[in-house]
Amino acid sequence: MSNPIDTKVISKLAEILDRTNLTELEYEDEGCRITLSRQIGGVSAAAYVPAPQAVAPQAAPLPTPADPEKETPKVTENDYSNSPDAVKSPMVGVVYLSSDPNSANYVNVGDTVAAGDTVCLIEAMKTFNPVKAHKGGRVTKILVESGDPVEYGAPLVVIE
Repeated sequence: MSNPIDTKVISKLAEILDRTNLTELEYEDEGCRITLSRQIGGVSAAAYVPAPQAVAPQAAPLPTPADPEKETPKVTENDYSNSPDAVKSPMVGVVYLSSDPNSANYVNVGDTVAAGDTVCLIEAMKTFNPVKAHKGGRVTKILVESGDPVEYGAPLVVIE
């Protein structure tokens, strides 16, 4: 006879999935495995957009001189998803840059770290898991903020 499924556990997992905006959550305990997943933006926003109204054509605005500040693309965490310099999340969860809100961050931009140093924590199922630097070097970017939900493989910190 199989173990009965505890609906309280499923409800709690659904709350975590909702609160953290994760797309998938997996839980395993004593031979019972539960996987919850959802599709972000399941309904197309276009379905609610009214049809455009016909308007008279207007002359296109004249091009303005390029502004160098606007041309510089903003670096996002996606730019580091395949970088060998990025420390990546080993699991789905919520990232924390310090051990508690009153403590200093494990690392800051400009700090020098050694391979194996803790750079942040990932909380998953009320367990805090340290994320270690995969190499030594200088921290050049921190791509997340404390409390951000992260997916498996998401870049967290860049070490060059």
